[in-house]
Amino acid sequence: MSQGAEHRHVLEYYERHSEWDRLAEGRGRLEFLRTTEIVLRNLPPPPAVIADIGGGPGRYTLWLAGRGYQVEHRDLVPRHVQELTRKAQDLAGVRTAVADGRDLDLADGAVDAVLLFGPLYHLSRRADRLRALAEANRIVRPGGPVFAAAVSRWAPRILAELHARLYTRIPALGEEISRAERTGELPRLTQDSWFGYCHRPQQLRAELNAVGLEVADLVSVDVPALLMADITERMNDPVDRAVVLDAARALERIPEMLGIGPHLLATATSRR
Repeated sequence: MSQGAEHRHVLEYYERHSEWDRLAEGRGRLEFLRTTEIVLRNLPPPPAVIADIGGGPGRYTLWLAGRGYQVEHRDLVPRHVQELTRKAQDLAGVRTAVADGRDLDLADGAVDAVLLFGPLYHLSRRADRLRALAEANRIVRPGGPVFAAAVSRWAPRILAELHARLYTRIPALGEEISRAERTGELPRLTQDSWFGYCHRPQQLRAELNAVGLEVADLVSVDVPALLMADITERMNDPVDRAVVLDAARALERIPEMLGIGPHLLATATSRR
């Protein structure tokens, strides 16, 4: 897929799907809660300046602002920037703009930490992923943390095939998933389905290292998300939710389990 087509498909996908709503229920709620607790392990104290690159409609930006941080939010999708502009209109510490994660308008060392929670999902070329990671490394102060999220290489098989049973509607599903597991590239299987790039854990580590970022930690965010058909109900019950979160913490660094959860999250620091 050409860069222009990749860009166009990303804009089309997020015009049809609400990223704000996705993080509010079920697997998305688990992803959000776990991501925030992992980030807090290495986030500098407020009022540090945090760059939320590829930050979607701003759930993480508003979470950070609510804790007293100054936030530089950038996203490729104009709809997301417009949503956050409305939600953050009374927050002086939030700035947002449309931007490509590979070419940011922020100065060298301008921020104290970087969240890179979207760009790696949709960059199929290694050179483009390295550009996005290099930009994160450039804008963070020396020694500041960069948190980089990626989709697991095996998420399409577990989600699309086992959970969603898309093989009942897409005859070529098995072939497409096998190719995605070889190459990392998952095409649009339906008009509404997610598409993008899926990482192996050690590949994510290697790409961070390639741009001068030293990986301090790499965990699975949400291993339990794919183990339970009733994840939404469990996340809505306080007792069940606590059990699910405890399980996610217990399983997050087990090497054999890293690829089972939908999302990987690396914590790295600049070697500049």
